[in-house]
Amino acid sequence: MGARIHPLAHVAATAELADNVVIGPFCVIGPEVRIGEGTELLNNVTVVGHTTIGRGNRIYPGAVIGTEPQDVSYDGSPTRVEIGDFNTIRECVTISRATTKEDGVTRIGNHNYLMACCHVAHDCKLGNHIVLANSALLGGHVHVHDHAIISGNVGVHHFATVGRFSFVGGQSRIVHDVPPYMLVDGNPSWVRCVNVVGLRRHGMTGEQISALAEAHRLIYRARMGLEHAETLLRSNGKWTAEVEHLFEFLRAQFSGCHGRAREAIRRAA
Repeated sequence: MGARIHPLAHVAATAELADNVVIGPFCVIGPEVRIGEGTELLNNVTVVGHTTIGRGNRIYPGAVIGTEPQDVSYDGSPTRVEIGDFNTIRECVTISRATTKEDGVTRIGNHNYLMACCHVAHDCKLGNHIVLANSALLGGHVHVHDHAIISGNVGVHHFATVGRFSFVGGQSRIVHDVPPYMLVDGNPSWVRCVNVVGLRRHGMTGEQISALAEAHRLIYRARMGLEHAETLLRSNGKWTAEVEHLFEFLRAQFSGCHGRAREAIRRAA
C-alpha cells in the first residue's frame, strides 16, 4: 500500500515516501525529504531540507523539522537531520538541521518521546528511549545518551552531555555535563542523588544501585578525588560496570572546560 497524502497537503514531487506513510492536511514536505514506512504526520507538520525520517514515527501538529540552524555563521551548506524509528514528536517541536562544525548531522535515534514545544538545536545527537518533557530546550551540539529523561522547561547549554539513565528535574539550568545514573536538579543545577526510581524501572539490581550510591557518596558528599574513590570502591567490591562507566564519564568531564567534556570542540570550531 502506497503513501496516503491528504489533498490539502503539499508534498514535493521528489520527496521519497515509503509504503503506509500518512501525510495529513496542511503538511509541507520538501523535495529532499525521505520518510520511512508507517510514519504518520497528523496535520500542519513542516519537514524540509535534507531530512530522513525512519519507520513508525508519529509527528503531531505544528512540528517543524529540518529548517536552517539558528546559527549566524551558517552558510547554507547541505547539512542534514536524521531521525530513526518509532519516535513520538509532539506539538510544535522544532528540530534544526546541523552546521558544518562537526559531522553535519542533527541526529535522533529510536523510541524517543519529545513532548510539546521542545527544541532540538543544530548538531544535537540524541540516542534511544529518551524523554524530553514539555518545553525542554537543547542548545547546539548537545548530546543526550540512552534512557535519559529531561523534565519540563529545562535549558541545556550548548556542548553539554547528558549521560544515560540520568534524570534532570524540571526548570533546571544545565550548564555542566549531567553524569549517567544521577538525578540533577536546580538553578544552578547540582547532582543530588542516584536516579534510583529510574534505575529500578529499567531492571537494575539492588547491588548495582548500591554501588552507584556509594560512588555518589564518595565523589559528591565526601568530595573525594576520583583516584582515591576508585581505590576504595575496588577494595570494597563496589567497582561494577556501571561505576566504571560513571568514572569514565567524569574523567572526560573534568578534563574539559566549564564542566563540559566537549567544550573543546566549540573552542576549535
